[in-house]
Amino acid sequence: MFKKILIANRGEIALRVIRTCRQMGIKTVAVYSDADTNALHVTAADEAYYIGPSPSDQSYLVIENVLDACRVSGAQAVHPGYGFLSENADFAKALAAENITFIGPPVEAIYAMGDKIRAKKHAEEAGVNTIPGYEGEIESPELATEVANNIGYPVMLKAAAGGGGKGMRIVKEEAEIKQAFSSTRNEARKNFSDDRVFIEKFIEDPRHIEIQLMADKYGNILCLGERECSIQRHHQKVIEEAPSPVMDDATRQAMYEQSVALAKRVGYFSAGTMEFIMDQEKNFYFLEMNTRLQVEHPVTEYVTGLDLVELMIRVAYGQPLPLDQKDVILKGHAIECRVYAEDPERSFLPSTGRITQYQEPKKGGNVRVDSGVYAGGEVSMFYDAMIAKLITYGKNRTEAIKTMQESLGQYVIAGVSHNISFLEALMENERFRSGHLSTHFIAEEYPGGFSGAELSMEKTRALIAVGLFIYLKDAERATTISGQARGRSRQIGTRWVVSVDDDNYPVNVRRQKDGYDVEYGEQRFGVYSNWVLGSRLFQGTVSGRPVNVRIAYTHGGYILTHAGSRAKVTARTPRVAELTRFMPLASETLGPSVLTAPISGIVVELKVKEGDIVSPGQELLVLEAMKMENMLYAEKEGIIKSITATAGESVQVNDLLIEFEKPEEAKDAA
Repeated sequence: MFKKILIANRGEIALRVIRTCRQMGIKTVAVYSDADTNALHVTAADEAYYIGPSPSDQSYLVIENVLDACRVSGAQAVHPGYGFLSENADFAKALAAENITFIGPPVEAIYAMGDKIRAKKHAEEAGVNTIPGYEGEIESPELATEVANNIGYPVMLKAAAGGGGKGMRIVKEEAEIKQAFSSTRNEARKNFSDDRVFIEKFIEDPRHIEIQLMADKYGNILCLGERECSIQRHHQKVIEEAPSPVMDDATRQAMYEQSVALAKRVGYFSAGTMEFIMDQEKNFYFLEMNTRLQVEHPVTEYVTGLDLVELMIRVAYGQPLPLDQKDVILKGHAIECRVYAEDPERSFLPSTGRITQYQEPKKGGNVRVDSGVYAGGEVSMFYDAMIAKLITYGKNRTEAIKTMQESLGQYVIAGVSHNISFLEALMENERFRSGHLSTHFIAEEYPGGFSGAELSMEKTRALIAVGLFIYLKDAERATTISGQARGRSRQIGTRWVVSVDDDNYPVNVRRQKDGYDVEYGEQRFGVYSNWVLGSRLFQGTVSGRPVNVRIAYTHGGYILTHAGSRAKVTARTPRVAELTRFMPLASETLGPSVLTAPISGIVVELKVKEGDIVSPGQELLVLEAMKMENMLYAEKEGIIKSITATAGESVQVNDLLIEFEKPEEAKDAA
């Protein structure tokens, strides 16, 4: 067996590989860039070597830099993780030239399947169902328009060397082709150093289902079940699960057979994933093959009981697979949620910066967290925005969802925005729970964006109880402060008015051991917890049911988040609550309208110039962050007064980009 393995990656996947290597008694070597100097994977490995500046195209994507680390460390093999060089045939070839084992498929298979145009031809020749499209590279927006018109809209533009949801655009009409072609090529060039693009028909309302393969060097190929990956946003997976809630034995067997046929055709070994799209009638079509370990591999590990990283290492070393297809038995159900540093209430814009507090859910047999961050660390603008992967397991899908809901509620992340509330909302969404999924699920369920889950009466009762508990705990502490005037010590009443956003709830409270009994109208409920002042997570019971509530302090009260719903909660005496009605609301300061950078990144392209009249929804500029291009749009009508941003410039959060003026203001100035 290998004595030392270098992991050519970073973050959670580097740590994931290190864990298995440690269990196998194999020493590990980490590589890192400037941005990752203090990263967890650097300290977790036995050795670590610097490979360049923060941008990935100057570090993690530079083959020679990784090879230098291999030479200096004496690593016998390299595990590429996912992303970066994991599907780069030139990298695998360069390792072979140095007599270093690539823990992945053969160069020929990477070459054949890593290019989507070639992969589709191989799939057709292997008898695999494929999507109608153009056989060849699209070299210009004019050709893209011609091909799209011939195929019929909607169409999908894809990077030939793409993967991971990057370098993909849906085009619904001819007017969108030029911008989509440009953005797809730009993302392809920056992520894969290959700007070739192709077009195929876009299948309406599909599910995204993939088959996990594991093959050895002796022709043995295993299918390790399927994963349902239909919950996506902008082609980036958000939730994955195994098995698919829609799968039947006959369809699974047909997908197995086609996956094996294609793998055999290209001489495949190691871990690989055949991705398919499936329409609502269960017709399935080949999408692509990922010649690497997938981000979502933990759900397969849960339902099969196998360690995919260990199998990859053993296959790379030349060992045969230790089991046959008949030994692969799928048990239970697993779900993975990707926890991203992004703001769901600002169109899911990535969030960068320092993580000031980080608390993971309680881990155990049915709860797994794969992460690479820590309190005090940074989410960098140079890499993917994923903070962690939360994976839960149950005897069935309902149990796995319930455990996921409980675990999501235990997360505490501060310093950067995150999508925990959005994930909580998805878990309680009735359509999701029923298993009626498609890749359009998020767009259809949240057409106006996400602003929090609906605040039901049950959730409102929980927020009333928790908000009051927190307030009274603080008030009780105030009664113990020394030096209070005799006869003037602070007293705590039993009648309160709790405000949840704009709604007021008069309540009566009675102190109990470890909590309070609350009476609202004819409703009575107890709230009990060992919560201590200052904690950002309340864990306790309301009406005998366990609740987790995240706490943020704000002027006059608290911002409480529970099960995807968020509200401002304030506790007042009845007299103060009555007088509050007469308090004037703070008015917004009316200054010049401006566009500021919502995220740190690089200005790719300006779409307007000074003096232009813009209307709501008009494109203003393209901002690249975390290897993705983000279009910023005008929110209202106005005139471009000044532009401070320039193409190619790096900007930080809240930097001024564009200043507007109203049409009437422009006339007055003239």
